[in-house]
Order: sequence, then C-alpha cells, then structure tokens
Amino acid sequence: MASFSATLFLILSVFLDSIVPIICPSVIEDLNNLKPPPDFNATITNNCINNPSLRYCNATPFDLEEIFKSTIVASHLCNISHNPNCVESFPKINLHKKPHLAPLYLSFTFFWKYCPLTITYIDISNNSLKGNFPTDIFYCSQIRDLDLSHNNFVGDVPVKNLSSLPNLTFLNLSYNHFSESGNLDSELFKRFNSTSFIHSGIFPDHSKFSFKVFLILVVLPIFVLVMVFCLCVLCSSRLDILPGCFRRRYEFTPSMLKAATKGFSKKKLVEKTSSVDVYYGILRDGTEVRIEVYNESLSREDARRIFAEGCKILSQLRHKNLVRVLGWCDTRRLRATVSEWKDGENVETWLRNANPSWKRRMKVMVGILQGVRYLNEEWPQVECDLKTKSILLNDDGEPLISRFKVDDGDNNTKRIFKFGLFILEMVSNMRPMEEVESSEAGFVQWFRLHYPQNFEKLIDEKMKMKETVVDQAKEAIELGLLCTDLSGVREQPSWDQISYVLSKSSCKALAGSDHRRYHQVDGRRKAKFLQTDESDDEIRMDPHSSVDHRRFLVV
Repeated sequence: MASFSATLFLILSVFLDSIVPIICPSVIEDLNNLKPPPDFNATITNNCINNPSLRYCNATPFDLEEIFKSTIVASHLCNISHNPNCVESFPKINLHKKPHLAPLYLSFTFFWKYCPLTITYIDISNNSLKGNFPTDIFYCSQIRDLDLSHNNFVGDVPVKNLSSLPNLTFLNLSYNHFSESGNLDSELFKRFNSTSFIHSGIFPDHSKFSFKVFLILVVLPIFVLVMVFCLCVLCSSRLDILPGCFRRRYEFTPSMLKAATKGFSKKKLVEKTSSVDVYYGILRDGTEVRIEVYNESLSREDARRIFAEGCKILSQLRHKNLVRVLGWCDTRRLRATVSEWKDGENVETWLRNANPSWKRRMKVMVGILQGVRYLNEEWPQVECDLKTKSILLNDDGEPLISRFKVDDGDNNTKRIFKFGLFILEMVSNMRPMEEVESSEAGFVQWFRLHYPQNFEKLIDEKMKMKETVVDQAKEAIELGLLCTDLSGVREQPSWDQISYVLSKSSCKALAGSDHRRYHQVDGRRKAKFLQTDESDDEIRMDPHSSVDHRRFLVV
C-alpha cells in the first residue's frame, strides 16, 4: 500500500507541475475538476489505521475530495521546496522569492487544514505579499521555524496564536508594516528578541517617536504662534470676519473698504471731486454703503485724532432726514467715511429731470428743515452740506442730508444762510457757481437784483405757473433772501420763524390779508408782514430794511 501511495503522489506531482504555470484561476479550476481514484478512500483509511495522528483522520466532516486535493498540493509543494525525498518526508515549505507561487499556495486553505505533520520549517520571505497576517499557517502547529520577512503585511500580529506554538524557536517578521502591538509584555516578545521584528512596525519606532516629540514640542507651538499672528493681522485688517461681539463698532479698515469696492474699482466710483471720491460698496454682511474717500491725507496725529472724534459724533446722528453714518476709516494711507447707501437720485438731478411740482418741492424743503433743526438742537457742532446735489431722495420721496462735518464754532448763522441758499435753489432750479457767478454771494446778489421786479426769471420755468404757485414761490424767495442776509443790519430769522412760515400749507400763512401779523412769545423776535400796494406797484418798506425789494421784514 505504501508503494501505491508513493506512485500516486509521484504521478500527481508531475500533473501539477504541468498545470501550475497556468495562472491561478486555471490551476484552481483544474484542481476542482479532479476526482479521487476509486481506491483512494481505502488508502486513506489504511493510513489512518497505521498513523491515527494524521490531521485528516479526525476531520469532521470527512471530505474525501478536499483531502485528495490537499495531497496533490502537498506533493507539488514538497518538490518545489527542494526537499530531498518527498515520498518519505516533507520537512519544509520554501517559497522564498517566489512571488508568483506564494500567493497561490497561501490561498489553498484545504492544504493548510490538513498540513503534514512532518513540516517544521516555513519560509515565505521576500515576496512583497500584501494583506493581513496569513493565519492559515497556524494549522501547522508543529513548526519550529517561521520566516515572513520582507513582505508588505499589515494589521495586527496574532501574538496569542504565535505564543501558542510550542515548538517555535525561530521567528522573523522583519520589514513589514504591521500595527504597533499593545501587548509588548507578552510571552512572545520574551522568547524572541528585537532581531525578529526589525522594521516590522510592531515595536514603536524611536526615531518616529522622536520626530513626533519634535513636532509636538517645537513645530506645533511655532505653528500655533504663526497662525495666531496671521489671524491677528487678518482680524485687524478685516474686522468684518469677527463675530459682532468682538468688532470695534463703527471702525472700518482699508482692507474692508477695498473688499467692499472690489479694490476701489472705477466701476464702483459714482462721484469724483477735487477733495473726495465717492464709491458704492457692499460689505461682507450684504449691507450696501456709500464710501467717501478724502483725497487730502492727514499726517499729524492730532489732526487724525480730531477726524476720528468727529466721525464718532457723526455715527451717533439719528433722524429720518439724515443719511446714517455707519463708521469711518482713519489710517495714514486712507481716510474715509462710510454711510448707508440710498438708491434714490439727488435733488439736483431730480429738479433737472423730473420737473417736480411746487407741492413736492415744499415737501423736500420741510423735510430738510426738520433735519437741520435736529442738528441745531441736538448736535450744534455738526455742519451739513445743503447743496441740492448733496441732498438725496429715498423711495418715498423723503429728502436726506448726506454730508456732514464737525466744527467747534457757532454754526447757527452759517446753517441758516445755507438753508436760505437751499430754498433759492429749490425755487429757481439754479445753483451757485453755475448759472450766474462763481460764488454764493454772487448767486444771492443775482436774486436781489431781479426781485421783485423781474421775479419771473427767478422761478423755475418748468413749473406750472398757477397764480397760487407764483405767490407761494415769491414768498419762498423772500424767506430765502432773508436767511441769506449777512449784512449785520438786521438779524436773521430764527428757526421757529422759518418753521412757522414753511409749516403752513404751501406757505399760505404768508398770503393773508393786509398788514397780517404774528408775534412770538417768551421774548422771541417779532415778525410782521407788510402787504404790497398792488395799485401803484410801490413797496412799503421798513425804514431800517437793508434790502430795498423786500416785503418780509424782521423787526
């Protein structure tokens, strides 16, 4: 019987030699197609009687075909491992530097399941094998030498299984990529020294550990400091990226304004003068703003301080007829104020293009008066620009004063003068330095020359000239001329008197009967209105009047 088995293994070995050069799927398919010979069962039975310790003898279930295939693989593997007498003994598996065959034999689980008891040496080194530790090897529990070095195995090493191999005296797992072991006190690491695990990944790499320590103790703190510094620089230039509770209220940086205007693009430039450039911008939170960039730089610290303090005052202004100032920018290279953006056109354009009625003009004048009175009473140090090109209209037609500055002087006289000019501009649709002469004084003088004899030249010719409109326009001109009288002979009207005149519906309070009078109480100035004698076209004047064509006198 022994002779028969030897002959059978030799034939099968030759057969497998002929099919192994074919790629693995073909080999596996050929093995699956093989059937054991009729007397193979009897042969296995006799072998188990003679040597009950054979692994397939106690197999449950007893798979005859699987045992047959394992004997074929064993015979071939014994031969390619260069064992001297495979018929009598199979002591070692040597797949060193056989990268094409090693994966194939490791995939034959049925072979390892019935691993011959004579195998004591397994070498699968230098094959660049990938994947986890080949645990099927543990079926060969009797081995003494195991070499899996110079591969690319990963994952955890089965320390417990290796420790359970009683005869293992040589182990080499070097040059792999196993995970670090969390059980370095195991019996396995006491039986084998570090030469068995060189660059295996099982033991912590001290050079890597030192590098990690260097990263944590040196590089990381430097990185954190650099990031904090960069963040501080960024936050100092872009305050809008900070949460609202961390922002410095009202303060804008050049970077913020540059981002809002796309680098102060010409497409965002809406107005340019010798002293200021006006841009349209959108802040990071979507707020539309008007940015006035002043061309004159302030190098002195005290001048910059005064500018910043003035802007702080402007940012506190709150009135329906004032454009809200949102903040300012004050650096050596950029000085600007930021206010809310209004889509409406300015009054100068509105007068030129819309041909507004007298009623609508009166609404604008009353609105501006309310805004100016708010400044006069609450913020007397604030001056405002009352030129029609500086007055904006919102969607509801409400006028908005858009330009301000802070002055420590007494601004009341100047403010009344500017309001008088504004009235004259609203009536005539003409402006100083454009229609007549190059100064405000010349503009006012031009009105005095033509009023009242040629007052038609002073009223906007685009308005519908109803009789009531003409009378009300003449009365507005009288009020404007009185406000702009800086001769010193006569005091300007008070804001109460101006409000009284304009608050009456379309100035009808000025169109009363002959010698209509009103008196201010509490010691205020008295004003009286004298009626022109229409029959002889002469004007009855107060003997102290400094203007010889006035009907509106302040006593």
